[in-house]
This record gives sequence, structure tokens and C-alpha cells, in this order.
Amino acid sequence: MNSLLEFVLIVAVALGLALLIQAFLVKPFRIPSGSMEPTLGINQRVLVDRVTDHFGDPGRGTIVVFKPPKGADDNSCGIASEPNDGHACQKATPGGHSSQNFIKRIVAVGGDTIAVKKGRVYLNGSKTPQKEPFIRPDPSCGICNLPKPIKIPPGYFFMMGDNRGESADSREWGPVPKRWLIGRAFFTYWPIDRIGTL
Repeated sequence: MNSLLEFVLIVAVALGLALLIQAFLVKPFRIPSGSMEPTLGINQRVLVDRVTDHFGDPGRGTIVVFKPPKGADDNSCGIASEPNDGHACQKATPGGHSSQNFIKRIVAVGGDTIAVKKGRVYLNGSKTPQKEPFIRPDPSCGICNLPKPIKIPPGYFFMMGDNRGESADSREWGPVPKRWLIGRAFFTYWPIDRIGTL
């Protein structure tokens, strides 16, 4: 009887530790769409660090899991006339965040100005695009050409998928506040042939 009780106790402690780790330290996440291809494929699995961003802000190029605005479900911008007037959405849809989790790459941080031309990011008035060898550009998509710059407010992040023509992202529903970030993706563990750091 003692060994059965010991076994049950060990299992309970292990489950409790696993739940605590997932809730506060590291969380697994499955890629639900092709918006991050070719970097991350559909159903690929990643680990998300939930701790680091409490001690500092993630920078440009970081892949993060976050809650998008509620309007992300229908790609609505917080300013009714956008983004059809030549620039990306400047303000998230009011009403808080969605219940969904999204994964995208941070391409601009608070204080940056950003324009998008042929799917490529131009920051802070630069005439040359950011070096992004990991993206799949699409010069023809509707939200791939937003050449009028917008400014990202402090404490916000502008997200884009690496698959620029197949990603619903900040171009349509605006920058995301830091408090909606869940964590940064740092490691991929499935499928086996793609194991490695991000």
C-alpha cells in the first residue's frame, strides 16, 4: 500500500510541476496556419519562453506568441478608413484582445516608423528594406504595399507573418500592446527533422 501511495504522490507532484512550468515558465505551442512559412510550417511545435519578457522588451525579429485584438477575427482596424488609404493600421480594434493565440514576428517596436513595400519592411525613413532572408515576400497581395509610414506607439509592437501574402497581422488590425504578449518562441521540437533554436 505504501508503494502505491508513493507512486500516486510522485505522479501528482510531476503533474503539478508540469502545469506550473507551463503556466509560468515554458509553454508548448502548435503552429495553426501557414502565416509563418517558410520559418514555421503548419502543425510544427515550438516552445515559448514566458519569463524573459517580464524583464525587458522583445526586439525586432523576435517570434512571439500573443493575443491579437478582438477585431483580428475579421481583420478590422481600430480606425474605420484603414488600411485602404496607403498605410498599415495604426490602432488596434477597441474592445480588448481575442481569446485566440497568434504567432508572428515583431518587425517594429514603439517609436519606430514603418512602411511596407512589396511585402518588405522599411523602418524609420530608410530607403532600403530590412534584411529579412527568412521571409516569403509577395509583391502582389493587397496588404503587401502600404508605403505611407505609420508610427508605433510606445509599449506596442507591430507584428507580421514571414509568409507576407498569407498572413493576417498588424497591417490589418494594428500594433499589439506588451501586456498581450504571452512569450517568445525560442525552440522548435517537432517534427524531428526541424528540431532547433529559433
